[in-house]
This record gives sequence, structure tokens and C-alpha cells, in this order.
Amino acid sequence: MESEKYIEAVERYAGSVYRIAVSYCKNQCDAEDVVQNTFLKLLQYNGKFNDEEHVRKWLFRVAINEAKNMCTSFWKKRVIPLEESAKVSEIQFETSDQENLYDAVMSLGEKYRIVVHLYYYEGYSIKEISEIMKIKETTIQTRLMRARAELKNKLKEDLADEK
Repeated sequence: MESEKYIEAVERYAGSVYRIAVSYCKNQCDAEDVVQNTFLKLLQYNGKFNDEEHVRKWLFRVAINEAKNMCTSFWKKRVIPLEESAKVSEIQFETSDQENLYDAVMSLGEKYRIVVHLYYYEGYSIKEISEIMKIKETTIQTRLMRARAELKNKLKEDLADEK
């Protein structure tokens, strides 16, 4: 890849790739490693991209794969992190409702969390998510439906606890 296009891709998509990695890994350090590996693979990639959307989808697919590899590695399964429930300090929220919603999304299972992130935060359609994740559209719809139901229950519980 040409250096100008590579730098442009890093500047444009690093934040989105990082958010996907954090969503998947639930750990800032691992997410940074995923981003680094993703962009290293982009630098080494010899293929051609059709357009900017193709680059974006390719980056997201690679980031998801890297995050899966990171989270299922032998080392990760055997090591207990010092701060298991630490929040990512770089994410700033305007209101406490946004923070509560973020906490609820992060408490979802990984297969729901990544679909919710791609759909709501990155603005992808169900069809595009199925292409990125290489999963049937009906599976994406089901995961979104179940994630919404879980989020609804968790947010209701949080509201009841506050009263």
C-alpha cells in the first residue's frame, strides 16, 4: 500500500478500529495491540481495494479476527489481569446515561457486543455486518434482537436500583 494512502487510512480509521477492539477485548492494552497488528497487516497487504468502504470493512474484519486471536490465546486463558473490571479511561461520556448504556453494552456477551457496536456506533447495516463477520444476516438480526432485550432488562434493573 502506498504510504500516503496508508497514513490516511490510519488517521481516518484508527479510532473506529480501536473502539471495536475495546468492545471485543474489554481491555485497553489488548485493544492497542489489536489496532497495531491490524494496521501492520494493512501495511503488509499487497491486494487492491475497490474503494474506501472496502478498506474500512477490511480493517474491521481484520480487527475482529485479531481481537478473537488475542482473547483466545493460550496466554490470555492462563493469566488473570490485575484490574479485571477497570474501565477504559480514554472514553469520555457527556452524561451518566451514556456511561450506563456503555457499561450495559460492555456487559453483553462478545457475540452480541460486537454486533451492537457495528450496528449502532459504526452505522453498518445488517447486510454489511454479515459480510464483515461472515455470518448469515438472520444470525445478525437474532443477535441484535437478543442484545436489545438484554440491554433493556439491564437498564430497567439499573433504573430500579437507583430508585
